[in-house]
Amino acid sequence: MTDAMKTIAVTVERTIPAPLDQVFDAWLNPKTPGTTWHAADMYVLDPKVGGLFFWSIKGTSHYGRFTELQRPAKVEHTWMSPNTSGLESTVSVTFTKRGKDTLMTLVHAGLPDTNPGKGHEKGWNFFLGNFGEQFSAR
Repeated sequence: MTDAMKTIAVTVERTIPAPLDQVFDAWLNPKTPGTTWHAADMYVLDPKVGGLFFWSIKGTSHYGRFTELQRPAKVEHTWMSPNTSGLESTVSVTFTKRGKDTLMTLVHAGLPDTNPGKGHEKGWNFFLGNFGEQFSAR
C-alpha cells in the first residue's frame, strides 16, 4: 500500500449543554451558527437517507449523501472535498445523553493520510467549538 492510499480517521468530541433532541435538530439546521451549513456561502441540504448535500465556503466545495439518520442519536453521511483527494470519506456524528447535556462525537473516517486530510481535525474542532458556543450562550 502506498502512502497516498493510506487513510486515517479523526475524532472530535464536545459536551453540549442542551438536551439530545435539541442538539440533533440544531446540527441539521442551517440557521444554527456553528454548523457547516450556516457557514456556507451557498448550500443544498436534503437531510434524509439517500438525500444529498452540497456546501461551498470561500470557493471550496463539499458534498455527499446521507446514509443514516436516527433521530436523536446519529447522523451519518459521505463526504468529498478537494481535501479528500477524490476519496469518498464518511462522517458519523453520534449524540449521547449525559445528564442534562449531550455528548456529541464526530468521527470522520476514510480521510487520506495527507496534510489536507489531517487538516479535517482542525476544521471539525472549529465547527464543533462554534456549535457548542451557541448553546453555552443561552
